[in-house]
Amino acid sequence: MGHGGNVIDELTTDHREVEELFGKIEALPSGHKDRKLYADQATIELVRHSVAEEAYLYPAVREHVANGGALADKELEDHAEAEQIMKDLEGCAADGAEFDRLIGKLMSEIRAHVADEEGNLFPRLREACPAEALDQLGEKVRQAKKTAPTRPHPSTPDKPPMNKLLAPGAGMVDRVRDALSGRGKSG
Repeated sequence: MGHGGNVIDELTTDHREVEELFGKIEALPSGHKDRKLYADQATIELVRHSVAEEAYLYPAVREHVANGGALADKELEDHAEAEQIMKDLEGCAADGAEFDRLIGKLMSEIRAHVADEEGNLFPRLREACPAEALDQLGEKVRQAKKTAPTRPHPSTPDKPPMNKLLAPGAGMVDRVRDALSGRGKSG
């Protein structure tokens, strides 16, 4: 993650990367151990993406888009649902029926969320927000993803300013845990 371009381009590229991981999960038979690896990689990317959206995208939507508060609140609800699914998925082995149920639910939720953002929220933001502001938001999102958590934390705040204060600390702890456990790494 960290592709360049304005905030919409950056986040759309993230969406494609996660969809690619979902495709890898779907291509493997139920119970295959690599499904867990790809699920962990997808979770890492989704959590970082969500934290960046919550810190910068949704406040911009509230500020620039007509009825942006309601739009941002709906997106935050989607994030909370997906984050709880990811948290539940953390404790599942790839060969369990619960893993299959949860990964299917997560993919369905994320695909609906992506379709809503790309079909509704992003076009409205592009129309309402100056290009220079979109570029600046892209850079802020890239920076936020570098320090963001990599594991779901459903009970942490999802709105500024508290999310911006807590995310880097949680992110550091998550990255240490990932490095020690090898989570999200193949081989």
